[in-house]
Amino acid sequence: MNEADITQLWVYLSAKPLTGLTITLVAYAVGFWLYQKSNRNPICNPVVIAIALIALLLNVTGTPYATYFEGAQFVHFLLGPATVALAVPLFRQTATLKRALPVIVFGVLFGSLVASASTVILAWALGASPETLASLAPKSVTTPVAMGIADEIGGVPALTAVCVIATGIVGATLGPMVMNKARLKDWRARGFAMGVAAHGIGTARAFQVNETAGAFSGLAMGLNTMATALTIPFLWHWIFG
Repeated sequence: MNEADITQLWVYLSAKPLTGLTITLVAYAVGFWLYQKSNRNPICNPVVIAIALIALLLNVTGTPYATYFEGAQFVHFLLGPATVALAVPLFRQTATLKRALPVIVFGVLFGSLVASASTVILAWALGASPETLASLAPKSVTTPVAMGIADEIGGVPALTAVCVIATGIVGATLGPMVMNKARLKDWRARGFAMGVAAHGIGTARAFQVNETAGAFSGLAMGLNTMATALTIPFLWHWIFG
């Protein structure tokens, strides 16, 4: 098979909606295989590997992202049911949640403010524009909500989406190592920290390690989204006018 035949084959396959779905699943399977082979080393995050493989393939073949997403949207659709399914392991931790409620509320509020304030202050010190600062402020919550917050306070939603994904990947990759260095062994605390700092990607990582950590990560992700959506726009308009 010569190069022209391969090109024609790819053009044919890329026009089929299920091709994007297949590419997504295969890329993640490869990433997860490498993750398992590395003894679950957080640096070999399967999401990071899958993103890199798909980006490389689309770039090499010249396939528009919109064409790829026609098939990949089936996986995107499952994000909603997967988020709702977080309620199952969370329900199993009801007794623990009741005992730790004051700590959870304080942790979410403090974590939400620190995540936003530290990023904005650092970016401001480096000379970022007001538009960029507004785009970075909600980077620790799930993408749809973060984009909405950024749009409300004068940011660029597209830039926010990139920052959110980068935050999740970095948090899921480095978070476990940081917590190991800090000798944080309580799975509830570890999961909670991942949920506040690294939203959905961090929660997925927490579930891979421990169900209790995943449950608390899902709780933290949801509460942090709510806290950020309520506090950031108010504080932003109050401080910057």
